[in-house]
Amino acid sequence: MNNIGPKQRRATRLAFLTAGLAMAAWAPLVPYVKARLGLEEAELGLLLLCLGVGSLLAMPLTGMLSARLGCRRVILVAGGLACLLLPCLSLAAGPLQLALALFMFGAAIGTLDVAMNIQAVMVEKASGGALMSGFHGLFSVGGFIGAGGMALLLWGSLSPPWASLVAAVIAAGVLAAASPHLLREPEPGGSNTLFVLPHGAVIFIGVLCFIVFLVEGAILDWSALFLTAARGLDASQGGLGYAAFAIAMTSGRLSGDRIVRRFGGKRVLLLGGLCAAGGFFVTVFAPTASVALLGFVLVGLGASNIVPILFTAAGNQAAMPASLAIAAITTIGYAGILAGPALIGFVAHASSLSVAFAGLGCALLLVAASAHLGATGKASAALRK
Repeated sequence: MNNIGPKQRRATRLAFLTAGLAMAAWAPLVPYVKARLGLEEAELGLLLLCLGVGSLLAMPLTGMLSARLGCRRVILVAGGLACLLLPCLSLAAGPLQLALALFMFGAAIGTLDVAMNIQAVMVEKASGGALMSGFHGLFSVGGFIGAGGMALLLWGSLSPPWASLVAAVIAAGVLAAASPHLLREPEPGGSNTLFVLPHGAVIFIGVLCFIVFLVEGAILDWSALFLTAARGLDASQGGLGYAAFAIAMTSGRLSGDRIVRRFGGKRVLLLGGLCAAGGFFVTVFAPTASVALLGFVLVGLGASNIVPILFTAAGNQAAMPASLAIAAITTIGYAGILAGPALIGFVAHASSLSVAFAGLGCALLLVAASAHLGATGKASAALRK
């Protein structure tokens, strides 16, 4: 841990950039794959679920792998596999082949996600200052590059297989640049246990992650419908809600380390939760679409540094080894992304989308309140760091 310095911090940022780039590069391919295989919406939905299932099954095991093998091996194998599989997604000959490719791609991305966050916790601990928001900010930057670059390649008449190959080569190049300075040694005091059920502070932190990831998944899938159906925005502009949210979140994360160093994780968690909750209430009660967009900006800014603070807290808690804790809260949080669209759909069907969004605002108030819960407990102590 004593040899961790600027090169290791840079390598960690590049790993996050790789993950964001590879994951986002798949999104623009979805319409092409749907059309090429002649899939109905329901069939496509089931196939896309394979990606999430692959991630969820791989994430809990990654903590053990990183503890045994070190972060470098796990990051390079998982990242390399994701790069190899990306072109395969556009070449699948039928639904079964696509399902298998998506499952493996999801497993690779999920493994990479957990391993790079374990490395991030180790690097941040050794550095003695807040770094997690910046790391997660690079993931968001990678998302913009991956989705935007792939869209430009396809718009330029490059075929989906060639476009995905270009994206895979770029992602592999970024990963190769990170390779020399990824952490080779396992986490000190890490566990070789295959799997441990989360307990203690890890459950508390995991539930908070679930709420924030639930919010992200809900905005991704439902913001366009809300703006068009409830606020009268033209369908061609429906994506502005998620764009406003994503840009605000990325900006907040890139400046988040300075904010956390100045105000502390506990205060940022409190104010961030209140800001994000307020953003939902602004969106719900907004008289016009432009004001609703401002609400999505507030949600993005408020939520931007909550998850990085929670990952730092997971690395500092004493209930479980950090590698297993990171794997646990990542799994719980990712379950929120998968469950979000369905949960919001059920609430919207029973009442309205506005009520569902207001419920998310109330859930974020609970996140804000958690900054002051159990002032003498280990979970709260971890959040203060």
